[in-house]
Amino acid sequence: MIKNTLSFSQFIHIPIPLVAAIGAAVVSTASMAAGGGIEFTSQDWQVACDNTRTCRLAGYQAENNSEFPVSVLLVRRAGANADVDGKVKLGGAKESSSKALMQLGSRHRISLLINGRDYGETRPFSAAAGNAELTATQVNALLEALTKTSKIELVLRNSRWQLSDKGASAVMLKADEFQGRVGTPSAFIKTEGAAKPNSSVLAPKPAPKLRFVAPNPKAVPSGQRKFVMRSSQLAALMKDTLRDADSDCPNLDDKSPWRVSRLNNSQLLAQHDCWVSAYNAGSGVWVINDKKPYKPTLVTTSATSYDKGKLSSVQKGRGIGDCISQVDWLWTGRAFEKSHESTTGLCRMIEAGGAWQLPTYVTEVKIGK
Repeated sequence: MIKNTLSFSQFIHIPIPLVAAIGAAVVSTASMAAGGGIEFTSQDWQVACDNTRTCRLAGYQAENNSEFPVSVLLVRRAGANADVDGKVKLGGAKESSSKALMQLGSRHRISLLINGRDYGETRPFSAAAGNAELTATQVNALLEALTKTSKIELVLRNSRWQLSDKGASAVMLKADEFQGRVGTPSAFIKTEGAAKPNSSVLAPKPAPKLRFVAPNPKAVPSGQRKFVMRSSQLAALMKDTLRDADSDCPNLDDKSPWRVSRLNNSQLLAQHDCWVSAYNAGSGVWVINDKKPYKPTLVTTSATSYDKGKLSSVQKGRGIGDCISQVDWLWTGRAFEKSHESTTGLCRMIEAGGAWQLPTYVTEVKIGK
């Protein structure tokens, strides 16, 4: 299974999940992802639930405490008896936390303290994963603490990272709603006199199946004639697929070259630079027939890479790149279909590229012919 996930303004073209990330310390934001997932942010916490009904909750330090950045990830799949798994990641973007991270080794583990009470050490820190898994005892204590005002600290020797509890209850309730747990004993947020049994909790949904078909750039054209079209004609053709060409693809009419490649014996891939911002850029990607009627189909105006049938849009939430959003599409033989959508979480200086993979859309991909 591939689990590899939209506008802050028209100027910087940041996807919706990262809009929530940037403004998380002030307001709560929510978005429904295409395909059945959700993303919701409240203060220092965020939840992303994907189309299989798996929910991932990520919490961070308070935004004004960037000297010791930290993030905890709680993962709960759908279903009545689903457990909650937890991980912690200590940020290394600041010198103070970098020094503490250098002390990590097989002999040193991170301790969890809640309101001064020590809940023991995490499992050994994984240098490869960049995080440490929480024990079941720690997860249970953390879930209880997050439903009320609590002082939550991750401790390594003499260094302390404080995890914020602000926004956690709202995020947990959103996860309960998405998984159908409200009013059941398994809900994160308990209600007095829970009337529903755990058997009423929504079951997991299977990931959609996609069959990836590699394009054939050497395919013989259906009309036996080479495709030829002027740049101005291509631009005019593609404008009809855009709601607002000046906003969606302001560079469509400029002199940058079109990139046209063959997908099969009757379809072509056409690409053109669309927009550039301070630290992001996007290209327009269309599928067209190689002869009339051309029937252009827009895939995206925010593509950042294309390689042999695999198309991606990877955008930063801010220039330093500590939060990223990503959408992927795969060629299925006749069209590009979305295979993955995710965010890496809030922009909180945890690490370059973001702290976690928080998908809102996943698929199961098989290789076809």
